[in-house]
Amino acid sequence: MAFFHPDEARLCATFLERGYVIAPAEDRAALDRIRAFVAATAAAFLGLPEPGDPAPFLDGIGSHVDDARLNDLRLAVIDALLAAPWFRDAYFACGKRLLEVLVGNELAMQRGLGFSVQLPDDPSSVLPLHSDVWSEDSPFEVVLWIPLVDVARTKSMFALPLDRDAVWRERLGAFAGRTVEELFSAVEADVEFLDIPYGNVLLFTHTIMHGNRMNREATARWSMNVRFKSLFTPYSDKKLGDFFTPITLRPASRIGMQYRLPGGFDV
Repeated sequence: MAFFHPDEARLCATFLERGYVIAPAEDRAALDRIRAFVAATAAAFLGLPEPGDPAPFLDGIGSHVDDARLNDLRLAVIDALLAAPWFRDAYFACGKRLLEVLVGNELAMQRGLGFSVQLPDDPSSVLPLHSDVWSEDSPFEVVLWIPLVDVARTKSMFALPLDRDAVWRERLGAFAGRTVEELFSAVEADVEFLDIPYGNVLLFTHTIMHGNRMNREATARWSMNVRFKSLFTPYSDKKLGDFFTPITLRPASRIGMQYRLPGGFDV
């Protein structure tokens, strides 16, 4: 850590201890623009007037859409965001310094977008306990997870801190042939439901076990997630050019990648 600024060293220490950090969005205007766009898109899809205040509209979306149309609404919002030419820059701006300190300054960004709308008491949006690397994702990836509303308790996601994750990972063999719910019951005392007020972002390594439960709160959860990784670290099933695209390739790397030794000499 000797080459890090003290603030960066503390940030690194927290990430290495917990496997995640929660911090204020670095470009609040960019986040507010995303939220307003999401609310306007959802309202248009449902044939409603554009909301003056996105927060209560998003929280109370269960009054306007049922389980049957929820996925169509979610897909419409995803399509609109990915079609907006400013969206990816805005998303990155929300966590740029976090990513540069904890991951690297030559980054690859997920081409797509994870997007969740979880209505109260809706079992269809539950994401069981898992680690993404169990599905052959690269352990070098991180997830920038951004809520569009205040999230806490079952309206949020849960994570198993890095130190406890390491302990339980050594015990996973004992759960062969058992259910994920049995595994969750075993680790439940160690998981943390993350309290993230709107205006903050979460960056976590998806090597740790995480997921969500049924939303037992009174309002809906809206959250986005995009994966990032250092450009030159190993890839797994999700490849560069397919799942990931470079976003901050530095000039020296560009020159090095394009350089060819002169020919015509006898060796």
